[in-house]
Amino acid sequence: MNDEWSEAVDVRTQAADRLLEAERSGKPCAPVRDLIATAGEGYAVQEVNTRRALDEGRRLVGRKIGLTNEAVRRQLGVDSPDFGMLFADMAYLDGLPVPYGRFLRPKAEAEVALVLGADLEGGPFTVADVLRAVDFALPAIEIVDSRIADWDISLADTIADNASSGAFVLGNTPVPLAGLDLRLAGMTMTRRGQEVSTGAGAACLGHPLNAAVWLADTLAGTDFPLRAGDIVLTGALGPVVPVEPGDVFEAWIDGLGSVRAVFSE
Repeated sequence: MNDEWSEAVDVRTQAADRLLEAERSGKPCAPVRDLIATAGEGYAVQEVNTRRALDEGRRLVGRKIGLTNEAVRRQLGVDSPDFGMLFADMAYLDGLPVPYGRFLRPKAEAEVALVLGADLEGGPFTVADVLRAVDFALPAIEIVDSRIADWDISLADTIADNASSGAFVLGNTPVPLAGLDLRLAGMTMTRRGQEVSTGAGAACLGHPLNAAVWLADTLAGTDFPLRAGDIVLTGALGPVVPVEPGDVFEAWIDGLGSVRAVFSE
């Protein structure tokens, strides 16, 4: 039993090493599904690199929820949500340059971001619990990226790769949830002035708050529950769009305003 446990830990460390080397070298790696097969194993690999990041002094500031949008799940060939970690050095400012060279194969998607004013520990949670914990909402553009060559990912691959997280840009005007109907909130995203993605809050697990409840419940029994101040990127409201150097994306979400991601040449 001890030998089997040690072998499993070693395989997960190998997968984590492969992904970390791809991130640091800027050279995509092969999928890690030759080493792991399940979502649980993917999260174990993700945790290895999360703890490494924290040991290096990176600051955890929130989570992203992935694969909440049916169109995105079809694009990536997977069928369930996942989550990844957000660190402070992944955040870029609205309208200011985002260094394109940081990424391997980036894509952009528009989302509702929730910022918590209270911890979410214990669970299971209701929508009312999450509503009480949310301080305000913001429009966001998430920049998803894959350390795995050609986005050749299974669910285990993307989970291990921090849910294909890259970076994010938040809008600057906080909006309280009172009076907002995020399910009906429409979204339009443009690239260089041309419309490239549309959707609404209902595309995010039926409602962005549904996604937040799923995340809170999923994290409640882990070492990383949601805390006051955390940012939650609730998931794409429309299809993801490939990013090229020099692209300027702007996303508008009804009731929340707009946010811009400006990529360097």
